[in-house]
Amino acid sequence: MIKIKNISAQETYEIRLSVLRNNIDLPYKFEGDEEGSTFHLGAFYEKKLVGIATFMKSNLEAFDVEQYQLRGMATLPEVRGMGAGKKLIIKAVEILQERKIAVLWCNARKEVLGFYESLGFKITGEEFQVSNVGAHFKMYYLVS
Repeated sequence: MIKIKNISAQETYEIRLSVLRNNIDLPYKFEGDEEGSTFHLGAFYEKKLVGIATFMKSNLEAFDVEQYQLRGMATLPEVRGMGAGKKLIIKAVEILQERKIAVLWCNARKEVLGFYESLGFKITGEEFQVSNVGAHFKMYYLVS
């Protein structure tokens, strides 16, 4: 069974490096990781950290409300399909509702659009490229 817990920024680094930055020359430490308003969630399976997500205050120009950005979400390949990503988002939405945040948004890789759409995220804007990574779309979720 997957359990979701709060974790530190440092606890996200190993999975960020192995899953999101594998052979890609991009920073795995994010500006804002240590801000007081930022929070990090971890998905645990059999006491092992198998998924991560970071949530930080950041504004998407399309909205003039309180908002957070989802960054660095990843799960280890061996647990994909077990609901870890979905549980990370559900827990984050609970936290964001408590904080009275209206919008959660992210830069979603093109190949995972279906995952985000299945959770209620919608695309805003056009496809764009992230150097060394590929096609992305900005997506948003109305928290409240």
